[in-house]
Amino acid sequence: MSGRSPSFDVIVVGGRVAGASTAMLLARAGERVLLLERAAHGTDTLSTHGLMRAGVLQLSRWGLLHRLVAAGTPAVRSTTFRVGGEPPLEISIAARAGVDALYAPRRHLLDRVLVDAATEAGAEVRHGTRVTRLLRDARGRVTGVAMLDGAGVETSATATYVVGADGIRSFVADAADARLLEQGRHASAVRYAYVRGLDVPGYVWGFGNGAAAGLIPTNDGEHNVFVATSPHRMRTLRLGRSGDEVLDRLVGLAAPDLRGPLSRARRVSRHHGWAGLPGFRRQPWGPGWALVGDAGYYKDPIGSHGITDALRDAELVSRALLDALGGRDEVAALTEYHRLRDRLSQELLDVTDAIASYTWGTAEVQLLLRRLSAGMADEVELLESLPTEVGAPG
Repeated sequence: MSGRSPSFDVIVVGGRVAGASTAMLLARAGERVLLLERAAHGTDTLSTHGLMRAGVLQLSRWGLLHRLVAAGTPAVRSTTFRVGGEPPLEISIAARAGVDALYAPRRHLLDRVLVDAATEAGAEVRHGTRVTRLLRDARGRVTGVAMLDGAGVETSATATYVVGADGIRSFVADAADARLLEQGRHASAVRYAYVRGLDVPGYVWGFGNGAAAGLIPTNDGEHNVFVATSPHRMRTLRLGRSGDEVLDRLVGLAAPDLRGPLSRARRVSRHHGWAGLPGFRRQPWGPGWALVGDAGYYKDPIGSHGITDALRDAELVSRALLDALGGRDEVAALTEYHRLRDRLSQELLDVTDAIASYTWGTAEVQLLLRRLSAGMADEVELLESLPTEVGAPG
């Protein structure tokens, strides 16, 4: 590295949902922002796609929801639960806070919309860039990053804050020595594929016999069909069986009445898998750094709430950083972010960890699902109370 490093107010490492949203909000508030992402612009990633109400609310508040709708993302107006052989329970999506439907966009679409919005707001975006180390001053405070571009050229940049939005195995979290605050005990092993020709409306969730399944309508007339169970059971089921057979077996356990509609659909993708990892909470900030999204807080995907968490916490961390950049005491501002994140996420983390045990019966999983719904309602209430503009007083 040679020459003088460019300087920013905030460097965001990771340009997926959490990072792109954070960069966009900070840039909209007038901060100088550098957004770094290893992958190419508009690439796909593993995801169940489902947005819950709080996630749709955020995209609506930020003026971005219409872009997803214009790209053909279907409106989801009902959620149906099939639990342990009980009659299906269908719940209509009631209008609230300007949200009258849910959406499940493909990630190559959603991530691109958010990155493009960050660029439009004035953030500098670099794809194909890998952060190799954090820069620190003599006191140990993080002051920037060193990075490699696609050609292998190493450069650096400085900033008042570095935000790690680089996922579960966050480089920033490791380099900053972010303390692990809580570790879950259970994990879901997940398999999913995309199908066409599935005539099933809305979100559908099935829970039964130590397994779960979901049908999620997404772009291009496709559904994401996922199944989940314990890692040990998934490994056992996969022995000597094709991906289609594993999918069918687990759908048959979780929601057997869905096997008929699925048999008439056509799979249009390969099977994707996730081996499972217990949820966790990390310390989300320190001198000169902060974490957002899965880098700071990850929970099992069985709740299909990860994207919504990322959109929610992008706003919380952006407000805290703007306060600190504006002269508020850094410890007070970032401690408030930590407090709010944990207040909204603790119940969701606990519930999804319990569901991911796959040891529940019908009555127990029904109770867990009600607790999950209540936790989601709490975050909607908080987001509704925030000013429209991130930089506005409130």
